Amino acid sequence: MAWLTGVVLGALTIWLVVGYGFLDYANTDVKPGLYRSLWTAHGWLYFIYLIVGVDLAFRLRYPLGKTVLILLAGTVPFMSFVAERFVHKDVAARMATATPN
Repeated sequence: MAWLTGVVLGALTIWLVVGYGFLDYANTDVKPGLYRSLWTAHGWLYFIYLIVGVDLAFRLRYPLGKTVLILLAGTVPFMSFVAERFVHKDVAARMATATPN
């Protein structure tokens, strides 16, 4: 979910900079339908990201601060990739040190 949310938000951020910086979306009411649809998709994807992130935090027993940072990473362009990397590294380390039953 971090990758999917991050890719959509990153594409939208680039589109936003290009659209308002170079294509002058600010002075027109015409925006591509895909642009609006992607913002809606990002909203729903972020909602799913929140659910998955809270589930992960409960399963791994993360403290509240770490959980909030992981959840907020989905709102900052490209930051969900960074959060995913740290969580992946933490889970891999926990699995390596886990004792088999």
